[in-house]
Amino acid sequence: MSFDPKEFRRCLGNFATGVTVITAKSADGKQVGVTANSFNSVSLDPPLVLWSIVKTSSSYAVFENSDHFAVNILAADQIDLSNNFAKPSDDKFANIETLSGVGGAPLLINTAANFQCEKYQVVDGGDHWIMIGKVVEFANYGRAPLLYVQGSYAGAIPFTGAKTPAQNLASDKTLARLHDSAIYLMHKVLQKVQENYLPKQSATGLSTSEARLLLVLSDTTGITIEDLTHLVTIPSVDVVESVESLKSFGLINGELALTEKGHDMAERLWAISDQQQKDIFSKLEEDELTKFKQQLHQLLTQLS
Repeated sequence: MSFDPKEFRRCLGNFATGVTVITAKSADGKQVGVTANSFNSVSLDPPLVLWSIVKTSSSYAVFENSDHFAVNILAADQIDLSNNFAKPSDDKFANIETLSGVGGAPLLINTAANFQCEKYQVVDGGDHWIMIGKVVEFANYGRAPLLYVQGSYAGAIPFTGAKTPAQNLASDKTLARLHDSAIYLMHKVLQKVQENYLPKQSATGLSTSEARLLLVLSDTTGITIEDLTHLVTIPSVDVVESVESLKSFGLINGELALTEKGHDMAERLWAISDQQQKDIFSKLEEDELTKFKQQLHQLLTQLS
C-alpha cells in the first residue's frame, strides 16, 4: 500500500487534543512562540512532559539554545491566540500581554493552565524534534480548554446525565434545579445533536473541517482563503490544508468554486443537516420553529 502523508495527517486528526502555545526566550532577549497540539505527559516521577517541533521551524534555534520553555494550555475563547502563533510573523508577541516565567519564557494571560519546564532531553523524531521538559512550576486556572479535532477547533461538552429510562426517572426527581438551567439544557441538546449528526457527516468521507468549508463555499461566492478563516472556527493552516483536500477530491477548483461533484456533495451534506432539523423539530409548528430560530439569532447577536 502506498503511503499518503496527507491522508495520514487526516487520520491522525481523528484523535482530539488540546491546543497549546509553547514559548521560550533566548539569552539575547528574543521571544518565540509556536502553536502545537503535540503536547503530552511522559512521567509523574520525575514530572516530565513533551511536545514536538518541525525541524525546519525558524523558532527551533531559540528552543534549542534555551534552558527553559513554557507550555500554555489555551482556553476555549483563545482561538485568536492559537491562530496568531500558528502563522509566520516578524513579532508574534506584538500586542500580546505576557508574564515572565522561569528562564524568561513568556506566560500567556487567561489560559486554562501552564507548565514551566526545564529542558530535559531532545529526541530525534523523524521530521520533528521531540522536546522533553521537566516541570518545575505549573498553574491550573480551571478555564474550559480549547480543543482540536479533524482539522477544526472545538469545545468540550461533558457527557453528563443518565442513559437508561430508570436513571432518567431518578434524574428527574433529583436534578430539578439542573434541569431548570437553560445552559445545561442547551449543552445536552447540542450533545445529542452531535451524537446523531457527526457519524452521518463522517460517512460522506469528509472530515469535520472539510465538510464545514464545503458548506460555507456552497452558500457564498467570490470568497478568499482569508475570508474562510474568519468565517469558520478552523486554524488557518488547516483551512489551507482542507481546501487542498477539497481540490484533490475534485470538489472545488482553484477559484474556490464548487465543481459539479462539489455541488452534489454539498447537497448531500445539506440533506443530512435538513433531515436532522426535521427530526429534531418534528413536533413544532412552522411558526414555532421560525420564532425559535429568531431567538437563536438574537442570542448570537447579544453574545457577539
